[in-house]
Amino acid sequence: MKPLTDSEIRAAFLNCTKGEAKRMYVPRDLAEQPWEELDLLGWRDPQAPDRAHLVAEIGGRPTGVVLRCPSGPSWSARRSICSLCITTHTGGVSLMVAPRAGLAGRQGNSVGAYICSDLACSLYVRGRRDLGPGTRMPESLTLEERIDRLAANTAAFVAKVAA
Repeated sequence: MKPLTDSEIRAAFLNCTKGEAKRMYVPRDLAEQPWEELDLLGWRDPQAPDRAHLVAEIGGRPTGVVLRCPSGPSWSARRSICSLCITTHTGGVSLMVAPRAGLAGRQGNSVGAYICSDLACSLYVRGRRDLGPGTRMPESLTLEERIDRLAANTAAFVAKVAA
């Protein structure tokens, strides 16, 4: 993923108004992000833990979605799998719901997916962040194929939001 600026990130969102994008929290440490290892940039709003954001490069341009998620672990002992990066967590996966873009979203329609609660899918796929033994299922895919799968799963989720 190419490095993004605050204004590029705010302009990338497709399921919120320009005013909401202008007011949203964007991480201040953009310069320190490991951009060369990111397929998506995800973060939770520290002032509103039930609010999360995801930005990915889709079709050569940054595309973002606003997400809602539970603020506290409701079933932390349950083992779950992220639908984007296919990493298994014990209590580290949340159902994140994105309002659909346009009229459908204004009518209350949404799309949900189980996603890593910390939105660090790119780092899990590359082994840069590890939750210990048993978090990655044994796979015959190469690292490049796992990265491609993450990109495809992210693009499919964003396409559902945009549809």
